[in-house]
Amino acid sequence: MSYLEYNTKYLPTGPRKLFFLNWPLILLLTAVAGVGFIMLYSVAGGSTSPWMEPQMERFGFGLGLLIVVAMVPIWFWRNMAVLAYLFSLALLLAVEFVGVERNGSQRWLDLGVMDLQPSELMKITLVMLLAAYYDWLPRDRTSHPLWVLFPVLLILLPTYMVLSQPDLGTSLLLVAGGGAMMFFAGVHWAYFATVVVAGVSTVFAVFKSRGASWQILQDYQYRRIDTFLDPANDPLGAGYHITQAKIALGSGGWTGRGFMQGTQSRLNFLPEKHTDFIFTTLAEEFGFIGAIGLLTIYMLIIFFCVISALTNRDRFASLLTLGVATTFFLFFALNMAMVTGLAPVVGVPLPLVSYGGSAMLVLMGAFGLVQSAHVHKPR
Repeated sequence: MSYLEYNTKYLPTGPRKLFFLNWPLILLLTAVAGVGFIMLYSVAGGSTSPWMEPQMERFGFGLGLLIVVAMVPIWFWRNMAVLAYLFSLALLLAVEFVGVERNGSQRWLDLGVMDLQPSELMKITLVMLLAAYYDWLPRDRTSHPLWVLFPVLLILLPTYMVLSQPDLGTSLLLVAGGGAMMFFAGVHWAYFATVVVAGVSTVFAVFKSRGASWQILQDYQYRRIDTFLDPANDPLGAGYHITQAKIALGSGGWTGRGFMQGTQSRLNFLPEKHTDFIFTTLAEEFGFIGAIGLLTIYMLIIFFCVISALTNRDRFASLLTLGVATTFFLFFALNMAMVTGLAPVVGVPLPLVSYGGSAMLVLMGAFGLVQSAHVHKPR
């Protein structure tokens, strides 16, 4: 029996596709969103407005989007990868001319009903394009320098555009997500070792050059590094955000202060308590147990994605699933590292928990792609 005949005979069709959805994954996504609803209710002082109600509406729409995307055959999304990437690039270019500026950053497009952040869309379309590229590329050419250079350029182009907005956090996610896709595709480890060595050497040179005639960074940039390494150097200035976040994390203890009893959030000491720093509110109110509980749900989502990818014989679908799972992991890992002082504060929201429209809808659409790969894999 040929591969096409196998697909035609055994793949689900029509309404039957609903039964082939990865329902545990959908339930886990709903559970994470539910945590977000509870925390947005808390930081609003026990009110569904202004954050909880619109977030619930967006999740409902996103869940519908997930199912619609899942019903479309995976080969369609493979064929759309190039167009999706070019469309995201066009939106990033549009931000340069007609983008909305907030807090010194120009990252959004005003669509009337909502503000769209094209860099969020680029995270997923980049994964789509790289999965399609390595599905097309013969495996014996994966590590050839010419064929390695092309995906590197595909990664660096949107990274440069996002970095100029400026948006360091999303730029890091694009580079890390793209690098992970190259690793999953089988690019030789020597390329990654070279990048690591170059990165470590650059960091060493930056610190070594301080105060020398060949100093690499400006003095104010070194002061920012000092603040990251020791926020107590400027507790009321650049170190204020992370200092308050650490106070909230520490005051939660094992079981937390109780729902809506967090002093840091209720008294508005926490910055961006409904977006980037919402994890600290969770840790303060529900303690270490609540924080680990959310992290466990996140890791279960990654687990189900990896299992789906490893059992899928379609190379594009498998790479796409791993890419979405990696992007999702980097999302929450960077946010948690940021609010605990393990990484600089770069403005990355907590996925499906932080308030926001673009990130929510893009992630739900991305998991729709994961479901499409799962539903339409040969059985």
